[in-house]
Order: sequence, then C-alpha cells, then structure tokens
Amino acid sequence: MNLSVAEENYVKAIYKLQEGDNVVSTNALAYELDTKPASVTDMAKKLKEKQVIDYEKYKGITLTAEGRKTALQIVRRHRLWECFLVEKLSFSWEEVHELAEELEHVRSEKLTNRLSEYLGNPVIDPHGDPIPDANGKITKPRPQTSLDQANAKRLVVTAVTDQSVSLLAFLNAKSIKLGTQLEIIAHYEYDNSIEIKIKNQPTLTISEQVAKHIMVRPV
Repeated sequence: MNLSVAEENYVKAIYKLQEGDNVVSTNALAYELDTKPASVTDMAKKLKEKQVIDYEKYKGITLTAEGRKTALQIVRRHRLWECFLVEKLSFSWEEVHELAEELEHVRSEKLTNRLSEYLGNPVIDPHGDPIPDANGKITKPRPQTSLDQANAKRLVVTAVTDQSVSLLAFLNAKSIKLGTQLEIIAHYEYDNSIEIKIKNQPTLTISEQVAKHIMVRPV
C-alpha cells in the first residue's frame, strides 16, 4: 500500500480511535490529529479512493480489512523502534514517542523483521502496549488493572495508559517503570491517593490521577 506520511498518520489515528468495530467521527479524528474537520473530510475521500477506509458523509469512518492491515504494520514499526531506542540506545521512555513517529514511516518489511529478531521478537513496547507480529496478530495481555482499582498488596507494573511526556517523566523520577514491583501501604479515602513502597526506597504517595494510568497485576 503506497501511502504518504500524512495518510499513514491518519490510518494509525483511525485504528487508535476505532477500538474494534466503532465508527470514528470526523470531529474525533480532527481532535486526535489537531486539525480541522474539513481537512479530515478531504483526507477521508482520498483514503476511501485507495480502499483503506469505508466512509460516508455524516456516518463516520471505519478501516477496511486492507486499512487495518496497514495500520497494524505502522503500529508494529512504531513500537519496535521504541523498544530499540530504549533498550539499545538508552533513551528514556518519555523521549521515544516522537522519534518513533518519524521512524515508523520507514516501510521496509525486511528491516522491520530484522529489527524484531534483533530485539528478541518483543510482544510489548516500553510503555506496555502490545506489538503486532509480522502477520498482524497481537498477543493478548495477561489480566491487569489500574493501580487505583487494585485489590492485591504486592503488584508489578505492566503498562502505562497515558503516555504524555509529563507523566512518563514523573514516573521516571519516582523510579516507576515496566516491571517495577511495589507494595500498597495505604489507600486514602479522602482523595483516593495511594501510599506505595518500592524496594528500599522511602514510601511515596501517588495521586488518583496518576494511579488510574498505571496498570498492574499481582506479583
């Protein structure tokens, strides 16, 4: 599929918003891409001509089978590059998204597969998001819940659902990353904040706003 960088960005954004069989509105897509609805409408017409999406005015947008395949390829490249940047070039997890946004448009399937093999064929990226394999298959993650909803006391961090630079930098400063084991010391009813302990570090308090974006499972 010969798509421009802009077209690939639209396809990836539609995939993110679609979540199964949901129809994506032009307004939602415009908000996601920080552009005008009129620009989305123009692009939707182009993508429909290339048979990447199904689109009817006032009825929204869905990916075709070919469009979903293309989206999964883009997502695969993006998340593999994030792994490479973190694991091999020692970037921190809040630095890699924008770099991977550029690298994901290198379309060589041979390069992508070699990159995956070099990294040991990872199934999640540095933020805990699943990486599609070469056939577009995604390994279903083990059951997990947000930290603010966790019942167990001893937990391991499995993903972060808000990947904004500000939150990731905050978590990095608190030594919280994928694989971090922590213990819940107290859950305060007043503001739903949570006091946690990480190994030999002093206890620290996490706000509800932060805790709801930290995914965990029992150790």
